[in-house]
Amino acid sequence: MSTVTPSSAPTMAPIGERRPITTTSLGRFLAVRRNTILTVGGILLALMSITRLWTGEHPLTSSGTIGTALRLTVPIMLAGLAALWAERCGVLNIGIEGMMILGTWGAGFGAWKWGAWVGLGLGILGGMLGGLIHAVATVRFNVDQVISGVVLNIFGFFGARYLSDLIFVGEQGGGVSQSPQQKSGIPKFDTPFLAGGDLFGWKSPDFFGWLEKKRWFLVGDIGGIGKGLTVNLSWLTVLAVLMVPLTFWIMWRTRFGLRLRSSGEAPSAAESLGVKVIPLRYAGLLISGALAGFGGATLAIVASSYYRQGQTGGRGFIGMAAMIFGNWRPLGIAGGAAVFGYSDGVKLVASSSLPALFLFVTLVAGLMVIVSLVRKRTITVITAFVTGALFFTAYLTVKEVPESLTQSVPYVATLVVLATASKRLRPPAQAGVKYRPGEGH
Repeated sequence: MSTVTPSSAPTMAPIGERRPITTTSLGRFLAVRRNTILTVGGILLALMSITRLWTGEHPLTSSGTIGTALRLTVPIMLAGLAALWAERCGVLNIGIEGMMILGTWGAGFGAWKWGAWVGLGLGILGGMLGGLIHAVATVRFNVDQVISGVVLNIFGFFGARYLSDLIFVGEQGGGVSQSPQQKSGIPKFDTPFLAGGDLFGWKSPDFFGWLEKKRWFLVGDIGGIGKGLTVNLSWLTVLAVLMVPLTFWIMWRTRFGLRLRSSGEAPSAAESLGVKVIPLRYAGLLISGALAGFGGATLAIVASSYYRQGQTGGRGFIGMAAMIFGNWRPLGIAGGAAVFGYSDGVKLVASSSLPALFLFVTLVAGLMVIVSLVRKRTITVITAFVTGALFFTAYLTVKEVPESLTQSVPYVATLVVLATASKRLRPPAQAGVKYRPGEGH
């Protein structure tokens, strides 16, 4: 009779205990996710290309539309990352809008006095001030986190207006609702070889522009999207996009990130292991405020050249929706922000192409019906079919979308995204829960 030695016996985790995540299993998981993202992205791009060729609405994927969408995506993405840092450390941050307002005012003031780079620094400091106020209220004094965030939004709005009245009134181009023009802007560039940028004085080829002019199936769309992402780029936009991989690396690849996430998942357990939860929450909210201020600064420096009252336009709240859509993950937040930024970009640059998006949604809904039938998900089949029928009817009957309706496109997209993403969400376990050191252990 053969026997199994202890060394050769398979190891099993105790019941109810998770197996440790090894490097191999993590690599396989990331590879599967990458392949899934590429597949879904390719299918959506193909459906958009079919829509463009069918309707003749080439602005849907033109470089102008995509470039505008990128500039509109950046502040929403930074607001979403700000919400991520706060909730990962265990604190709800409803006050992102107020932090962004402080960022826009600080950026407008600094850019007017000393130039755009100083404006960026002051915008980030303005957001950090909001983060510090929220941290003192919620972490130190255990004020209700929602109430603190709402008060911070009010403080940001009226504080910026008071400072404008104090400093900008009487200055050339300034007033109670806006700052004077910035002293100098941040340089912009076209990427060499991809978008025809200069290379040491030599005009390089415009590869994506050449593809865009062809307007072929998929090829023209890749060209338009590629050129939109690589032409007339601000260095501020590049820095903002780099915040996504930097956030992922810090949160999931460093000891600081692990401890910060533990303070949002199980603060009592983390404290029992020697993790200082309170300082981590202060750090998380300061970083959250810095990112929100960064987002506000891009609005004052890149989207325009001065601070203007109402400049944020609710992007702090849309950023929170992007965070929920992205399931509290940096890459998901970037994807959610891109959805909102694209819908806003189409509204501004190619509003006449909006009816064509009805056809695109119809095609996506039809694909969801097929996939759901294969997976035998009856409710999803019915929902997708009804959605597709409604949008196809709108495509056939609506020839011009009223201006009042186009203004609501980003907010409608927010509601649709939250409704479709609600079943797969996993927020930090203790986000929004009050905590005092020493409790629970």
